[in-house]
Amino acid sequence: MISRVTTPLGRSLARIGLTPNVITIVGTVGVVASALYFYPRGELYAGSVVITVFALFDMLDGAVARANDSASGFGAFLDSSLDRVADAAILAGLLWWFIGEGDDTLLAGVTLFCLITGFMVSYIKARAEGLGVNCDVGMAERTERLIIVLVAAGVGGFGVPYVLAGGLWLLAGMTMLTVLQRLVETRARLNEIDEGRRDVDTNGANSEA
Repeated sequence: MISRVTTPLGRSLARIGLTPNVITIVGTVGVVASALYFYPRGELYAGSVVITVFALFDMLDGAVARANDSASGFGAFLDSSLDRVADAAILAGLLWWFIGEGDDTLLAGVTLFCLITGFMVSYIKARAEGLGVNCDVGMAERTERLIIVLVAAGVGGFGVPYVLAGGLWLLAGMTMLTVLQRLVETRARLNEIDEGRRDVDTNGANSEA
């Protein structure tokens, strides 16, 4: 369903000479600039709409890569790295609002917690994969985290009470749970690898004996 929309858009962007890396950079710059401009001013609804537009634009990098056959390892690395920058900017913008005009120390703390645990969710997966194990468990993937924070901020921007606070508390709980799940999963998978190596070493020693 989504590919029916992104594929023709990707082809159109490729025809005018845009590369996947340019799409990634423009999308990220747009998200960062929007988050750090609108959110600290308390313009939560407008900020969420503009951020969503740039985030969706950023998703077209893969479609462009497929359209002009320009997928690359560095492109994937750049996209993943800049995703972390965009995620941090969104929460940093909200944090700026809470410690300024929003005047809510508690939610500032919750937002900071979400920022840290969000990084941990991504880092644990990347580090686990670097050690040779898969770690896809947990419900707080990047897409889910973005949906929660943008919907909560956007609806909260309309003045609907408790939505923004509820969304941030939900996000905090989900990211913390995902961090714990990934730590447990990675530990289990690495222990299996270590036990397998010990068995090989033991069998090898017995054979030599």
